[in-house]
Amino acid sequence: MQQQYGKLFLIPVPLGENAPQTIPIYVTEIIRQLDYFIVERAKTARFFIKAAQHPRPLPELELVELSEHTKESEYRQFLAPATQGRNIGLMSEAGCPGVADPGAVVVELAHRQGIQVVPLVGPSSILLALMGSGMNGQKFSFQGYLSAKKQDLGQQLKRLEQLAQKENSTQIFIEVPYRNQQIVEAALKNLAPQTRLCIAVDLTLPTEFIQTRKIEEWKRNPPVDLHKRPAIFLLG
Repeated sequence: MQQQYGKLFLIPVPLGENAPQTIPIYVTEIIRQLDYFIVERAKTARFFIKAAQHPRPLPELELVELSEHTKESEYRQFLAPATQGRNIGLMSEAGCPGVADPGAVVVELAHRQGIQVVPLVGPSSILLALMGSGMNGQKFSFQGYLSAKKQDLGQQLKRLEQLAQKENSTQIFIEVPYRNQQIVEAALKNLAPQTRLCIAVDLTLPTEFIQTRKIEEWKRNPPVDLHKRPAIFLLG
């Protein structure tokens, strides 16, 4: 008789340390039943698991780290417990695993191996920003990270502006927190005055800021300090 595989649970994580209430109770209950996790950063994952009041001591849980530097040969090892009947939890550093996150590779492999994938409800900064932007939620595209080079960044922003206007679609992108100001400066320099830019910062946190304005309006009234704060940007 063939052994039944375990499941791969895709576990959402709060977008910041001060937002544990954004995780549904049923997700917390599933976390408490697991003893094996694939995580982007073990330190953050342990903090979250402890906050979820896992009944077992943290040293007894097994956590393996997955990042963009993980070798392909390691992916199958990560999923080996599922082939032995154990359930697995997959966590991102923040938000939903598999979305702008290296965990997508593990999910793809799980499908190929016949392991059931179970996505759980939780906060997604991309969708929260889109909801709060007032821009087109019927047609949108997530572009990930843009170029760190100023010249290339300006050209990319203009291309996204053209896509947004031509297709009547919302263009969404992110940046590492210490380069947020570079994004804003490039947008104000390269985009047309009537183009709308939404800046969404610290989503779900007490310091949350979401504002959509035309470029000409941002120039007259610059955004709040964005340095080292998680942000999402939308053009429309």
